[in-house]
Amino acid sequence: MRHPLATVGQVSASTQNQALSALLFLYRHVLGGDVGNLEGVVRARQPKRLPVVFTVAEVRAVLQQLKGTEHLVAQMLYGCGLRLMEALRLRVQDVDLEARQVTVRSGKGDKDRVTVFPASLMEPLQNHLLVVLPMALGRKYPNAASEWGWQWVFPQSHRWRDAGTRTEGRHHIDPSVIQKAVKRAILRAGISKPASCHTFRHSFATHLLERGQDIRTIQELLGHSDVKTTMIYTHVLNRGPCGVMSPVDLL
Repeated sequence: MRHPLATVGQVSASTQNQALSALLFLYRHVLGGDVGNLEGVVRARQPKRLPVVFTVAEVRAVLQQLKGTEHLVAQMLYGCGLRLMEALRLRVQDVDLEARQVTVRSGKGDKDRVTVFPASLMEPLQNHLLVVLPMALGRKYPNAASEWGWQWVFPQSHRWRDAGTRTEGRHHIDPSVIQKAVKRAILRAGISKPASCHTFRHSFATHLLERGQDIRTIQELLGHSDVKTTMIYTHVLNRGPCGVMSPVDLL
C-alpha cells in the first residue's frame, strides 16, 4: 500500500512517516478505534546522503574565525568527534585530562561512550575552567569544591533563580549560541558548503580514516551501534573509497 503523500504530494520520507504516525495515534489513542491490518503499510525510507565534510584547511579557517568559548566548543566538536549537545552537556568530571579522554553520558540512544581528548586542548580547557569557577566561588558557596565535578564545562554566563523557592542554578550554554557563531564563522571563512556544527564530527571521522585509523576504532569513538553507519565516511575520503585515480588524470 503506497502512501498518497508520496504518490500525489511527493513529500519527503520524514513527512510521510510523521503523517502516518499522527494518523495511527489519532485512531488508537483519541478515537479509540481499531486501525485494522497494517501489513501492507510500509514506512518511507530515508534517502541516503553523503555527509558534508570540511578539509583540514577548511577546519582551520573556520576555527580562526571563532573566539573564546565558541572557539573551544568547536575545537572539541572536531577534536573529540562530539555532537553539539554532547559537548554542551559535558560536566567537569567527564573530562579526564590525565587519561586524555572524554566520557559522553547518555549520548544518542541513551548510550555512554569514551572518546579521545586532544592533548593540544588541555591548557585551553584548564584556563577556561579557571574562569568558569574562580577560587572566590569557594568562599561564597562552601560546597562548591565537592560539587565541582558536577559543574557544566560550558555553563551560561548568568545563573537562574526561582522566585518562589529562591533556589539558584546554572544551565549549560544554549546550543543556538554555538550554532549561530559557527554559521557566521563558516561564512566569514568563505566556505560555500552547507556546513554546520555537526560537520566537525563528520570531519573528525573522515580525517581519522585518511590517516589510516581503523574503522572499528572510529565506530567506538563515534558511538555507532553498527559499523555500517561508520562506513559511510569511506565514501567521502579525498582519495575516493578505493584510492581510485580518474582516467582523465592519466591524459
